[in-house]
Amino acid sequence: MKKKRSWKQLKKDIYRARAIYLMILPVVVWFLLFQYWPMTWLSISFFDYNLYLGFVGSKFVGFQNFIKFFTGMDFWRLMRNVLLLNFYALLVGFPAPIIFALFLNEMRSAKVKKVIQTVSFLPYFISMVAFVSLVTEFLSPSTGLSADILKFFGKEPIYFLGDAKYFRTIMVFSGIWQTMGYNAIVYLSALTAVDVNLYEAAMVDGANRWNRLIHITIPCIMPTIVVMFILRIGSLINANFEKIYLFQNSANLEVSEVIQTWVYKRGMVKYDYSMGTTAGLFNGIVALILVVMANRLSKRYSDSAGIW
Repeated sequence: MKKKRSWKQLKKDIYRARAIYLMILPVVVWFLLFQYWPMTWLSISFFDYNLYLGFVGSKFVGFQNFIKFFTGMDFWRLMRNVLLLNFYALLVGFPAPIIFALFLNEMRSAKVKKVIQTVSFLPYFISMVAFVSLVTEFLSPSTGLSADILKFFGKEPIYFLGDAKYFRTIMVFSGIWQTMGYNAIVYLSALTAVDVNLYEAAMVDGANRWNRLIHITIPCIMPTIVVMFILRIGSLINANFEKIYLFQNSANLEVSEVIQTWVYKRGMVKYDYSMGTTAGLFNGIVALILVVMANRLSKRYSDSAGIW
């Protein structure tokens, strides 16, 4: 039976590793101040909160804010928008880095491969404000490159950001451009673990590059693909607030308003802290449930597949 350490021994161990504890202390303090301490204010959801009166002077309303949020006209619109945006991003954006990594892996010239990979990384490291500005300028009906292309083919320029039906397409494909190169790193790493002898044996049997790709490369990285897909499901309720808010305008508001932007406008602009906190708490709970489910599915799959 393992003997428990005494308090005196614990203090000795902490003192012996004091340099390591001092190194992680700023991180612990940061998490306590900016991640966990703000959670104490989630109780605003159960009050008709007044900033000047505080919790003592504000009326306790229980679950009335949640009922008001769930039965409101905005709830289903917000859920529809965030789920559709993430579904389209999952449907189109998830395979993009996989295909890109497979193409890079099949390239024979190492120099060209490095150049393409480096160029594909660049959009990910651009600030979101600069990235949205680039996309907005490209889609401008007056000075954008898209307008010049349409004029070249004899068509009238389109104000893409002013038409709600283009918003989800812009969000999805701009997201692919921004993150495809960075997300491909995981699959490129998985491709390096594929046994070269399998390719050599397949070449001896007369398999061409397409057959080797279908029957060797993809099956070998399939565990990584499945795990990444399961983890991606865990973020279905989350949305890129900064990007959506920067692309958002009065013309596309019907399809661009999501829970995160609604929380910001309701809480910080209209000073309705109770409803803003309620919507944010609901979003956090659903996101937590999805993450826990995704982690359990990932662990179950990894155990059954014999990986990790």
